[in-house]
Amino acid sequence: MDAEKLIRGRKLLIVDDEEDVLEELIDLLDMCKIDTATSFEDGKRRLEEGRYDVAVLDIMGVNGFELLEVAKKQKVPALMLTAHSLTEESLKRSAEDGAAYFAPKEEMQDIHLFVADVIEASDKKMNSWEKWFDRFASFYDRRFHGTHWREQEKKFWDKMVRGTSAT
Repeated sequence: MDAEKLIRGRKLLIVDDEEDVLEELIDLLDMCKIDTATSFEDGKRRLEEGRYDVAVLDIMGVNGFELLEVAKKQKVPALMLTAHSLTEESLKRSAEDGAAYFAPKEEMQDIHLFVADVIEASDKKMNSWEKWFDRFASFYDRRFHGTHWREQEKKFWDKMVRGTSAT
């Protein structure tokens, strides 16, 4: 998959309360058409009024889980991007609540790949969590000090990774 080619011209909404993060994401995703919001209220309004291929949502500063609900209602696949909520609980909640992806801000330099994974899955009516698992299982194994995060919830993660659709 040529990630940059796949996402070129796609319309994204990025919601984060940190201006420097927004600026970096705009630079990293310069092949896309991007709207930004720095608050829950602005993000919600943009989701309700606009049409987006993907919403990139911070969790902590902008009530990302509430925005995820809005994105789902608008049928916009959501990529949760977080630094401060990089926990087993937030990962599982993101998956349970219908996010298409859960990525750490420390891997933001590859955001174009993550967005491409979400768009490809959405376009092909595939499961984005399968690609997510291929990219991130070992990262989260290291982050969460072993595989217990997925072994304790084996049925859940097997369903998420092998399911038919996460968006």
